[in-house]
Amino acid sequence: MSQVESSDTWTVAGRTFTSRLIVGTGKYKDFAQNAAAVEASGAEIVTVAVRRVNVTDPGQPLLTDYIDPKRYTYLPNTAGCFDAESAIRTLRLAREAGGWELVKLEVLGEAKTLYPDMRETLKATEVLVREGFKPMVYCVDDPIAAKQLEEAGAVAIMPLGAPIGSGLGIQNRVTVRLIVEGAGVPVLVDAGVGTASDAAVAMELGCDGVLMNTAIAEAKDPIRMARAMRLAVESGRLAYRAGRMGQRRYADPSSPLAGLI
Repeated sequence: MSQVESSDTWTVAGRTFTSRLIVGTGKYKDFAQNAAAVEASGAEIVTVAVRRVNVTDPGQPLLTDYIDPKRYTYLPNTAGCFDAESAIRTLRLAREAGGWELVKLEVLGEAKTLYPDMRETLKATEVLVREGFKPMVYCVDDPIAAKQLEEAGAVAIMPLGAPIGSGLGIQNRVTVRLIVEGAGVPVLVDAGVGTASDAAVAMELGCDGVLMNTAIAEAKDPIRMARAMRLAVESGRLAYRAGRMGQRRYADPSSPLAGLI
């Protein structure tokens, strides 16, 4: 990686990272495959569903035995929570178990779409911030809702690209870009990425990062897909920083027309 690229870091809640890819820890064949995918992805942050992934019971296989919490930043999340109260309780337990304060909040509205319930999400954000948590918050791709979360103390805004686990890609580039333009905290696309080009699009829109799980875990070759996602995020970020050419309605010749024979 060049000197310019290696200096292109991002910061959330006072912590600075080089990788802009965050990966999950669900749906893998086993912890060993998960660990290999994380390694291939180059990610520095892994998100963990507190209610589903074992990080505390030594009588069962521990994720921490495969993905070293001293090497990676663990980001506990509230996957599976459908109201503010259960999400808050889940993160309180996470803090007691591992001392985690940087967390990912998601409060879902219903099981079919897994869309966030923004009223409950905002309520949970306000309580968690008062209790000293630093929540990165999953939300709808709505610039107004995003600003409300930021004002409530969210340390990062995480709009969905498409429904969780759908692999449909970034469905509304306009609103994601508006959120990026209006935010004073990092913006990361969370949910909906299906393949490398989707991750590149998110980064070309100016997002600070991308979070994904299913796109890697359910690929036929998760390790290879993890590497593809790493390259896509780096490429999309580089393209955003380079500044793309303008779009035109008609052709414009690559060679000058003056002096033609």
